[in-house]
Parts: sequence; C-alpha cells; structure tokens
Amino acid sequence: MIKLLRVDHRLLHGQVAFSWTQHLGADCILIANDDVPTDELKKTTIKLAKPQGVKLVIKTIEDSIQALKSGVTDKYKLFIVVESVADAERIASQYSEIRQVNLGGVKAKEGTRHISKAVNLLPNEEQLVKKMMSQGVEVEIRQVPNDKKIDTKTLF
Repeated sequence: MIKLLRVDHRLLHGQVAFSWTQHLGADCILIANDDVPTDELKKTTIKLAKPQGVKLVIKTIEDSIQALKSGVTDKYKLFIVVESVADAERIASQYSEIRQVNLGGVKAKEGTRHISKAVNLLPNEEQLVKKMMSQGVEVEIRQVPNDKKIDTKTLF
C-alpha cells in the first residue's frame, strides 16, 4: 500500500527519514531516482539516513514504476521519495494508485516562483502539478507532518 509520494530535492534526510516515516507508519522507503542507483556516494549517504527497522529500496524511475505495477511492493506500507515534480508526475501518470503527492522541498533556481517556504516551481513544474490535480491526485505542500497542509488548488 502506498502511503505517500513525496517530492524532496534532498531525497532522504533526517526530517523525511524519521518524522514522515513514523507519521505514515511506513515500513519501506522507495527512493525513485535515475541518478542515485549508479552513484555510490549518494547511495551511501541515503543509506545512512535510513531509520532502523525500515526497508530501503533505491531504484530508477522506470524500475520503480515496474515494481509498483508488478505488485512486488504491495506487501509494504510504502513511502516513495523522488527528487523532482517531473519524477512525481511520471510515476503518478503511469501508476494510478498514486492518489496523493506531497511537495516537501523544491529548491529555488532561475525562473522559479516561490510557492511556500521550501517549494519553488518553474512554470513547467506548475503545469505538471496541475496535470496531476486534473487526474485526481491531491497535491499538497508540507515540509513535516505537523505543518499545516497547503492544498495546491488554492495556489493556482
């Protein structure tokens, strides 16, 4: 069962690893990212942030989609973390069981619009958020579970 799909440019770090995993009751974290599986330093860093007693799986976006579709992840309370809005939209559009996306951290870069304390979106990322919403996916902004949930419908 998928508990949450989160966008965070830092992927797995203390805030995500502990507060979200605990809040969701997740027993498995899936890092879906095309770079990490082949980058030993990033992979090692992410493994260090893994909470004790929680399974960690690191796969490419495509391999993550295939794993979700195959049913191999069904036995887990799964927390999926991706690096970008584009990655979240790619998974959500190819796997209809994704009903909620959390925008937790999208760093500022040239051309972004400041949406919240930690979320900055480029125009094409705003379009991807709108696309997910039009497909019935709830897209909300929260850094940590205790933050007030901001529904992106109110922002666009």
